[in-house]
Amino acid sequence: MWARPWPRPSASVPWRQARASGTRSLRGPEGGRKDIERRKEKREQEVKGPVASDSARQRWEKNEARLLSPYAQLSSRSRGRQREEEECPIRPAFQHDRDRILHSKAFRRLIHKTQVFLSPWGDHYRTRLTHTLEVSQIGRTIARGLRLNEDLAEAIALGHDLGHTPFGHAGEDVLDEILADGFCHQEQSLRVVEVLENNGAGLNLTLEVRDGIRKHSKGRGDFLVAADEDGPLTLEGEAIRAADVIAYVNHDLDDALRAGLVRAEEIPAECRRVLGETHSRRIHTMVSDLLAQSQDRPHLLMSEEVHRATLLLRDFLYERVYLHPLTIQEMKKATGVLRELFSYFIRNLEEVPEEIRRINAGGPAERAVADFLAGMTDRYALTTYERLFLPQPWMIF
Repeated sequence: MWARPWPRPSASVPWRQARASGTRSLRGPEGGRKDIERRKEKREQEVKGPVASDSARQRWEKNEARLLSPYAQLSSRSRGRQREEEECPIRPAFQHDRDRILHSKAFRRLIHKTQVFLSPWGDHYRTRLTHTLEVSQIGRTIARGLRLNEDLAEAIALGHDLGHTPFGHAGEDVLDEILADGFCHQEQSLRVVEVLENNGAGLNLTLEVRDGIRKHSKGRGDFLVAADEDGPLTLEGEAIRAADVIAYVNHDLDDALRAGLVRAEEIPAECRRVLGETHSRRIHTMVSDLLAQSQDRPHLLMSEEVHRATLLLRDFLYERVYLHPLTIQEMKKATGVLRELFSYFIRNLEEVPEEIRRINAGGPAERAVADFLAGMTDRYALTTYERLFLPQPWMIF
């Protein structure tokens, strides 16, 4: 069967070695003030002021070393890319990664992929692209508040959902059921940047960005990383994992209120009391609390009260929005569309784009079809289904 895309044998630094040499090797009782002072001393020994011969990138890297937190991931200390390449004289490594993601085809397709509501007619409902931009904004705010690397946080945020299927998590569930090795959008997002983009060459991103993309979600599990958990390598990766949840629980609630699925007074009283009564106040409370609790710490924290209210709000959304009978009804239609398309393209593999067949040459047909379907937008999937399975009008002259 097809191999999971992580870790890739072409990576310049082995995964285990990278993990062992991670920036944040000290957690729990070994962290704290002594750890911070040790990091500061090491940083001061390495940093020299900019000189006239420095490139724009080198000047930026030295500024990072002077200004960022001891727990931040410096661009100059990246563990490397999948393939070695000449460094850009202007952009640091993570800014370069962000730009590559921003200009990718997969990023452009996010505008026509579902967040929660399938093909909504209203102009103001979220899509997978607007969700990504909101995660990026919240993630950058967290990074700035903790003096972390904003470029790294933004790159992870912009890439975290590139592998998401059409029709949201309904599409993900279909492929997970069909494929023998399962399917999850985190690993598909990684596959997009490592394999599928750029005609099979991938985007050649840094290990830190790829790691953050892969570990940005834990489903309905706790979004805060436990001290003994194999979480993201960087604190920036943790920031985006938190930003993802903060973004979707708030904007999905906003869309649900707009759609009439829930009323404001039905939001749990504890959530309204602790987090606030408005969309902006809830985001402000979550982000401010996380920043206050996480200063000079090796991983992110929230106060017990705000953390509990955030998880309660997420549970409320699952019960009243994601698992609402109307939502389930539409999702069943969407899963039916994808099942029919999968079955058709397995029987007619020659109709899968040549580029995808070439990338998957020698592998199972199911993998090629899954890559094709996962890359579809909602409207492309519906248009393809209509072309293949519904009668077309005849042109009579």
